[in-house]
Amino acid sequence: MRATNRSHIKIHKKFDLKNFIYSFVIGLVLTAFIIVTLYPILNTLAVSFNDALDALRGGIYLWPRKWSLNNYYTVLHKESMMTGLSISVLRTVVGTILQLFVTALIAFVLSRKKFVFAKPISILYVLTMYVNGGLIPTFLLFKSLGFMNSFWVYVIPGMVSAFNMLVIRTYMNGLPDSLEESAMMDGAGYFKVFTRIIVPLCKPVFATIALFIAVGQWNSWFDTMLYNRMADSLTTLQYELMKLLSSVSQLSGDANTAALTGSSSQVTTKSVRAAATILTSLPIVVLYPFLQRYFVTGLTIGGVKE
Repeated sequence: MRATNRSHIKIHKKFDLKNFIYSFVIGLVLTAFIIVTLYPILNTLAVSFNDALDALRGGIYLWPRKWSLNNYYTVLHKESMMTGLSISVLRTVVGTILQLFVTALIAFVLSRKKFVFAKPISILYVLTMYVNGGLIPTFLLFKSLGFMNSFWVYVIPGMVSAFNMLVIRTYMNGLPDSLEESAMMDGAGYFKVFTRIIVPLCKPVFATIALFIAVGQWNSWFDTMLYNRMADSLTTLQYELMKLLSSVSQLSGDANTAALTGSSSQVTTKSVRAAATILTSLPIVVLYPFLQRYFVTGLTIGGVKE
């Protein structure tokens, strides 16, 4: 009896040792991963709050050596920045709502099993993911449609995304048909089924797609340069930051020279880029925690069921 108990104890000790080693290795790997992931962000934050001249000496890692808000003042003091900020917020809100609604509506139609053209239309959408009209034909088309110097060029051309539609349609295909059939028996139409049954059940995938759209809208600047370059009232924050970085680079030629001669209000390309990076990423960083619980669920379910 004692021999049996000792053998159990030995096995138990051996099992605990394996668990400890396994947990230690996993913890070590995850810690290294967190450091590698967070270090560039924290280093950029430290550089953005550090004096530009002092930053040229190097040696700034996780904490500013000489605190200064001059980098943020240089980025924010331009009047066009406030205009760009308001337009960026507006295009992000309007673009996200409209694109999510239209894309979800198309996905709902193509997910209906009774719709005989669902497959050919879906194939057409997939083709648009691989083939497009090219930059110049697209520019000429938008010009002929009157999108030049217009706010709607930010919203209407991207109102339907094939990838997002496929993700939402796949998620809707996984919902039980009995829900729609029961609603139909009670006299509900397709639009009521969509708004009262499908939309509430699709919150996870909607939150995921909304985050994709919002990030894309917020970070976009190329369309501003192409179509609204001459309209100062329609500029965006990202475009203004891009112009600011270009102007600082041109003024300096060499970042070290600019800082040492005191030009550009004693800022350097590196310090302005760090402040601009923090400012542009801040809204998305603030928004992400509120959508995180939907994000993983929506992406996983929408991705595995086809």
